[in-house]
Amino acid sequence: MAEQRKTSGLDTPLAARQRFWPKFSPDPDAFGSTTEKFARFMGTPQFLVYMTIFCAFWLIWNSIAPVAWRFDDASIGFTALTLMLSLQASYAAPLLLLAQNRQDDRDRVSLSEDRARAERNLYDTEYLTRELASLRLALRDVATRDYVRSELRNVLEELLETTDGEELNLRAKRKSKGGNPQTGLIETVQPGQNSNRKNN
Repeated sequence: MAEQRKTSGLDTPLAARQRFWPKFSPDPDAFGSTTEKFARFMGTPQFLVYMTIFCAFWLIWNSIAPVAWRFDDASIGFTALTLMLSLQASYAAPLLLLAQNRQDDRDRVSLSEDRARAERNLYDTEYLTRELASLRLALRDVATRDYVRSELRNVLEELLETTDGEELNLRAKRKSKGGNPQTGLIETVQPGQNSNRKNN
């Protein structure tokens, strides 16, 4: 049996260490929707009005109020207000970028859906075009109303011509057999009448 050696070289991966602090993983959807709401609020006129009122109150209070009540001295250039605005700007930029990234993801999904919908519309249009072409080819072999009328008119003319010709032939035959040319009927002769005609 081969002995298993414990090596601690570079080719041996290190075991995962346990974390002293638990891993912080907030829900990305909830965090993203919250940042989007805040980013949308930062882009509204209300936010600008509120920030203007806040900064004006800060400046007026620290300029006019009694010295004991002031918390940001005007002589050093309102350092606390500058730090607060810098902190707000440093947090606002990543929040806006996060909201923009989420909007880009949504735009990408909507573009892919629009592309798929356009492809489906193209396939449907091509299918309908092929069906219309096949129907047009099939309708070439179907008799139209005008064609049927003209054929019926030709057949009727042929029937009239043949009936007229047959009628003339029948009348000629009847004349040659001794029929009445006016009525076209052949006279029937009784046996007694035939002997009387011979005697006369």
